This record gives sequence, structure tokens and C-alpha cells, in this order.
Amino acid sequence: MPRFLLTLVAATALAVLPGSRVTTIDADGFRTIRANGLPDHIAGEFPRRGNPNTISEQDYTFRVTLTPRIAEQPTPARFAFFGVAINGVPFEAGTGEFWQDDREWNYEAKGGSLDLGLDEHNAHVQPTGAYHYHGLPTGLIERLGGDGKKMLLIGHAADGFPIYTAYGHADANDAKSPLQKMRSSWQVKQGTRPDGPGGTYDGRFTADYEFIAGSGDLDECHGRFGVTPEYPAGIYHYYVTDAFPFIGRQWRGTPDESFQKRRMRPGAPFPGFGPPERRPPPPRR
Repeated sequence: MPRFLLTLVAATALAVLPGSRVTTIDADGFRTIRANGLPDHIAGEFPRRGNPNTISEQDYTFRVTLTPRIAEQPTPARFAFFGVAINGVPFEAGTGEFWQDDREWNYEAKGGSLDLGLDEHNAHVQPTGAYHYHGLPTGLIERLGGDGKKMLLIGHAADGFPIYTAYGHADANDAKSPLQKMRSSWQVKQGTRPDGPGGTYDGRFTADYEFIAGSGDLDECHGRFGVTPEYPAGIYHYYVTDAFPFIGRQWRGTPDESFQKRRMRPGAPFPGFGPPERRPPPPRR
């Protein structure tokens, strides 16, 4: 069995606490991940202030390619799950909260202006009962032995590329180079918002940020190409960090439709992928 599969199987085997169920099957070029979405660590208490929802068991079947490839253009995630952790809990960066229902101004879960009830694992619960991570999954990281000792594989994105915590090698192509925290290349814009809620850009909204190439270690998808313990020859991979965008907001490869939250009729476009919907803002009151 290849080394990266051995590592993934070993990591998945940690998800055996009562209530958490994850199985993976590799066949025909794909990995199928079935999970009930319950974490393998003690979650925060829900309902809680900012989040009135209760964690409940889900019925997930995710599929990722075993041979991911970089696409010609990145695909925005919009409202789909970005990926799934090895304990079966989804990663999702976006929120369903908007200023005056204007989709141009989407509140950030970790932006500090709305209390969305994130627990100590950077997770909370959707109205469906789905527990999901908006940032570094601290409980999972602790279950895997802690962070910063090596590059730590914590999941796979919808396009099949692996997801790691914030630590990567200083030289992306040298596994012997020291580990360091990866720096995001997304920065808060300068100046004031031209419309919508107005005021100074301060990180409350997704639109408050812009990508500045070369300002950090990572690209616009919050990843880079390089060597990892599971892929010593190198592979494109994503990072989850403690700075915006925390979790990637777009995929470098082609996402699988199983990461959509809502299915449409056969052949219809899926609502979670692609550019954001554009619609006129509501009239000002």
C-alpha cells in the first residue's frame, strides 16, 4: 500500500470515539468517504449563544479523485463544502449571513462583527444539525498528536488535493527544510467601502479582502505546490490557517459534485460552484 494511503488509514482509525463514524473506500480512481459528520473529539456545547442549532448525525457520501489535476481556472466554492476532514466533518469557509440580505456583503464567520457561536474548535452547527469547521480543527489536531512537529494531513478538498494545517516547509521542494507557518496572501483592503454597509474595510465581510500576489506564501486558493510527508514527489495542497481566508474559498482543481449541499435536477447547474450570484442590492431604508 502506498505510504500516503497508510497514513490516511492510520489517521482515519483515530475516528473511533462513540458517535463518530467514517469509512473510506478506494476504487476505480476515486475515494468514497462515508461519514455521519460527528466529530471524534468533544465539541462545544450546542445550542449556544450565537448558534441556536443542535448537532445531529448526518448521512454524508463524499467522493474525491485519487488523481487530482490543476484546472485551467480556479473554481469558487461559494456555498458548497470546501472539503472534508479525515474525521468526516466538513470544512466550510463561507456563511449564510449578509448585510441587509445583499450577497455582495457576506459576513465572515471569524470576522468579529457577528457572533455565530463558533466553539473552541472553530466549528459550529447549521440549521440542518451539520457540525462543520470554519478554521483550524483544534480537537482533531490534538487527536493527531499536536501541530508544528510535521506537516499534518487533516483532510481532502472537493477536488482531491490534500489539506494540511498551517505548517509547511520553508522550501516547498525540500522535505529537510524547517517547518514554518504559512502566510496568507490575502490582505484587508485599504480605504473605505464604496457602497453597501460603508465604513472602513476591517475584515467583517469577505469583500473586505483582496489577494496580493507575493505578499505571503500561498496563492489565491490558499495553497501551493510542494513536497509533503504523504506525497514526497510533490503535489498541490491546501492549508488551513489562522488568518483569512482560513480555509480556501476556491479550488485549484475540479471539485466533485458530492460536496454540494443541495442537489438539483439532472443536468441543472449546481448552485454551490462558480462565480457569486449577482443581483441588485435591496433599496436603502
